[in-house]
Amino acid sequence: MESSASSVPVVHFGAFDVDLCSGELRKRGLRIKLQDQPFQVLAILLEHAGEMVSRDELHQKLWPADTFVDFDHGLNNAINRLREALSDSAEKPLFIETLPRRGYRFIAPISQQVPTKLDALGTSEGKWTGEGAQTTEGTALRPADHPPNANPVSDNRVSVLARITWGRLGVAAVLLVALGIAWFTWYRPPIQQNAANLPQIRSLAVLPLKNLSSDKDQEYFVEGMTDQLITDLAKVGSLRVISRMSIMRYEGTRNPLAQIAHELNVDAVIEGTVLRSGDRVRITAQLIRAAPEQHLWSESYERNLGDVLTLQSDVARAIAHEVRAKLTHQEEVLLEPKRPVNRKAYELYLKGSHFENQSTEAGLKKGREYFQQAIDTDPGYALAYAGLANSFDLLGGFSLLPAREVFPKAEAAATKALAMDGSLAEAHAALGYAMLLYDWNWAAAETELKQSIKLNPNSAINHTYYGLYFETVGQAQEAIAEMERARERDPLSLSINTELGVAYRDARYYDRAIEQCRKTVELDQNFSPAHWCLGMAYASKKMYKEATDELLTARATGGCPCELAALGYTYAAAGQTISARSVLRELERRSEQGYPLSYLISEVYAGLGENDHAFAWLNRAYKERDGQLTWLKLDPMIDSLRPDPRFSDLLRRVGLSQ
Repeated sequence: MESSASSVPVVHFGAFDVDLCSGELRKRGLRIKLQDQPFQVLAILLEHAGEMVSRDELHQKLWPADTFVDFDHGLNNAINRLREALSDSAEKPLFIETLPRRGYRFIAPISQQVPTKLDALGTSEGKWTGEGAQTTEGTALRPADHPPNANPVSDNRVSVLARITWGRLGVAAVLLVALGIAWFTWYRPPIQQNAANLPQIRSLAVLPLKNLSSDKDQEYFVEGMTDQLITDLAKVGSLRVISRMSIMRYEGTRNPLAQIAHELNVDAVIEGTVLRSGDRVRITAQLIRAAPEQHLWSESYERNLGDVLTLQSDVARAIAHEVRAKLTHQEEVLLEPKRPVNRKAYELYLKGSHFENQSTEAGLKKGREYFQQAIDTDPGYALAYAGLANSFDLLGGFSLLPAREVFPKAEAAATKALAMDGSLAEAHAALGYAMLLYDWNWAAAETELKQSIKLNPNSAINHTYYGLYFETVGQAQEAIAEMERARERDPLSLSINTELGVAYRDARYYDRAIEQCRKTVELDQNFSPAHWCLGMAYASKKMYKEATDELLTARATGGCPCELAALGYTYAAAGQTISARSVLRELERRSEQGYPLSYLISEVYAGLGENDHAFAWLNRAYKERDGQLTWLKLDPMIDSLRPDPRFSDLLRRVGLSQ
């Protein structure tokens, strides 16, 4: 008697045979080596031929719930190995179609051969009814008919058999099935367009990478890996790459891919995971076209933590290759693998970036501490110096520390970083910003900022800094254009949308400023700078009631001294002198505590029409090298001071007379 295992059919598709009992894949009779997990995936897909099988279903069937494994990495590898064995591809699938973010589908016609004797069921000889297919009279084999321990993957294979064994069919039924297969083969609508006929990908977004570690304290590490991948890809000038602030809004969300791509106005997205175990790091990334949804590429990379920069460069280069981006020689060099990094210094740098990105006084100061610790750990770590320089810049730019205390330190750190690595766009940007707000060396500042954009054309912050340069020298239209470029690269960034509103206001486009600031408020009702921007725009149009409401909201949700100063100016301009002087007392009290507020105080005095006091505070701002003096050329709040000869003299001393 034959063993009952011989009752399991051999499934046919294309040039391939799949023996569900022996676990063998053959092509034209020759066995193809295929590991167990890829074979299980194939068996499950065959069971549901023509239907989508979700990634979650595959996870549940392939790995027990209590198994610790990188599911996405394991499944992606299994699919890649299966496609390799079938000579299939994600771009032009013949057998396995990817449904991005959802699952997979077996799309080729299938048939099967049932052995001529099924001793367990007592059936008679089968009869051939077409190429590669045989029907058998008798009862169809059920999962329970299969010996329970015939094969490690028997559960999956038997469920395939239960679905595709034809059992007893009459001639009419056979004809109907044959006609159905013919229709599916020749007349079914195309499932996927040919990738070669689709437009080239020219814009993409790197969605927040997922942390697969059980340690939630590693979130800063995964965030840093996302940031670095964005930074590396942003160096490719032929691509428009969305910056981090817009991307992080999607962290933890399950928005449909098409919706995300539409909101960010991109052709494709990068999804991925990070798994860290001790000193080993693994990144799994996949590239997905947005319209039509199409899985284009996926790969996993694993390195020791000290080689993580090389790992990140490898991922960025692979993605640039897949989207057929044109790389200049300089970009090729910029994407070359970096020198090994000290493991401890790298972690400290990532922690510094995590806190710096919070853009709060406490966060900036905490970030500065971590950057300094990274430098102390590895004095040759250029990127840590660039991070330190940026922290000092922002502490000065937000009027949180005196200019004389922070900007020289920012310049020193940025210069040190560039001495080690002149290709660091971050360091050029930090140096240019310090030169702009402190040195008032406009030509040198512009040179550094232009170089930062050349090295990283997709950095939204670099374009923002360059926009601030144009505002400083009084070129309002150029400032708007640069802020719009920044917004293109970070469309959901609250700060950049606010800066664009300020640029409209400074260009005296008050209605456009109001519209822009309203849109920013809609993105986040609790973002105080957006209310500040809207309040200033209303005040410039002499809509003082609306301005006061917005600025009071800004004060309630924020804490920047500029919000208080704008409120004081609005009270003064509206004739509410008592309220304006109350604000002045608060600003002057805080100024005595060491906050650099001289320029902001001069704005309130200008609103009151007390020009002598306004110029006294402007001269004090000049002596303190207050960074807000870069607002002199375009600030509407001091328009009443412009006819005074003392204003022309101040512009001359600052270097802005022309």
